[in-house]
Amino acid sequence: MKSSVEALEGNQVKLYVEVEEAEFDSEIDKAFKLIAKEVRLPGFRPGKAPRKVLEAQVGIGPAREQALRDGVPEYLAKAVREHGVDLISTPEVEITDGQESGPVEFEATCTIRPVVEVPGYDSLSIELPVLDVTEDELDEARNAELRKSGALVDADRPAEEGDFLTLDLTATRDGEEVIGLNTEDWNYEIGQGWVSDDFDEQVTGSTAGDELAFSSTPKGTEEAADFTVKVTAVQKMDMPEMTDEWVADNTGEFETIDEWTTALKERISEQKLNGMRQGLVTKITDALTGLSEIEAPAPMVDSDLNQRVQNTMQQFQAQGIDFGQWMEMTGQEPEQFIESMRGQSEQAVKSDLALRAVAAAEDFEVEDHEIEGEYARMAMQYGQKAKEIRKAYEQNDAVSELLAQIKKNKALDWLVHNVDFVDENGAALDRDLVLGHTHDEDGNHTHDHNHDEEGTDETSEEAAES
Repeated sequence: MKSSVEALEGNQVKLYVEVEEAEFDSEIDKAFKLIAKEVRLPGFRPGKAPRKVLEAQVGIGPAREQALRDGVPEYLAKAVREHGVDLISTPEVEITDGQESGPVEFEATCTIRPVVEVPGYDSLSIELPVLDVTEDELDEARNAELRKSGALVDADRPAEEGDFLTLDLTATRDGEEVIGLNTEDWNYEIGQGWVSDDFDEQVTGSTAGDELAFSSTPKGTEEAADFTVKVTAVQKMDMPEMTDEWVADNTGEFETIDEWTTALKERISEQKLNGMRQGLVTKITDALTGLSEIEAPAPMVDSDLNQRVQNTMQQFQAQGIDFGQWMEMTGQEPEQFIESMRGQSEQAVKSDLALRAVAAAEDFEVEDHEIEGEYARMAMQYGQKAKEIRKAYEQNDAVSELLAQIKKNKALDWLVHNVDFVDENGAALDRDLVLGHTHDEDGNHTHDHNHDEEGTDETSEEAAES
């Protein structure tokens, strides 16, 4: 087999492949073996008729057609590997010679992953939330604890934010009940914003005995519904006074308000820090893609979107949720549901291209022990042997994608440890604090931040499952 490649415009290349007649004859032999299993000839068991006998009975035409269908994709795959073509969609193949006899020639127009540059990635600055705990946050935390010892009492006034309403609620759309929004004696706190964007506004100011009717769009849906709300009670939370005595009697480990407040402040600070770390990778990749006008190729977006939809459907199934009922409850059409995730797929594709650009710029390489480590990790994940994982990757031509994934992970790790972190006021943040590094006596460090990349290309792991 001979092959060559020509660069085209618009992230495309054209592969030219020529297969000599003698080489292609082996594909015709395979085709005749398949035909032999289907054709019944007197004196021969199924699959045992010789090629010459079959040629005399059915001719070489059907076998050559079968050989072209089966052989061309294999020769194309070899050419793709030989020239390192990074395909992102199925190539358009045209057989230009050899349909009837002689050498086989074909050409394939291939859409490839674009190579981008991300200028300024090595001086990236990431803005993170201020970690200082505010008095409002402390008040909210203290009140949340006090409310646990509180009691609901009749408000004897129109309802306001923070009050608790006992409601009989119905919601219909075109005369049909909206699933999940028809209930009696429901205790609802004004300010939660659970039902619809303006539900709290509609019920604020109501009193016991009021019946309200209005139209609003339930959360998670796009179509309005007709609401009927009967208010049977308006109550407020009567909380105890915050004193040292209350702290000692109710917190279990603190004796004074000051001790308790100090502990709450530490807890809130740790929660804010953990939340910041969980969103760190997304912050970095978003900032990285913002450095360059990266266009997400449609085939890559569609592939990622398809995988997201499949994963979501599997999650529904695992949780015992009927997808059809869920769609009806949210008032969505399947097309709307799918399109709602397209933005995530576009961002994931841009992140993929940007991280590959960083990996190329930093000239990251993959050592043998690193790829073997990935095989071992996935072997544990899927309950298989590492050699079986390796074989699956090799058979599915997915090794190159796994290498690219390892390089992307290296690029992400490099960014995490080299970008600047600042708060919303522009003040520099301590890297060890942000990343959760702890140092031992010898100066070595560990970390507790998560490097998982949301939206990472799952092609390589699909190979392990095939």
